[in-house]
Amino acid sequence: MEGTIKIKLVKSTICTPEKHKVIVRALGLKKMNQIVVRPDTPSFRGFVKKIPHLLALVD
Repeated sequence: MEGTIKIKLVKSTICTPEKHKVIVRALGLKKMNQIVVRPDTPSFRGFVKKIPHLLALVD
């Protein structure tokens, strides 16, 4: 069983490219400061790596 990561939306997606908005929605984030728990897989790590200015990993 792999671990999990907590991802938090720290900045708004207003005035960001559509690709960034799609990634945020794919992660299940809808509101600012919302935290979601996702599996710690390379695909989810890649999502976070694509938009580090919008997302943060929470411990």
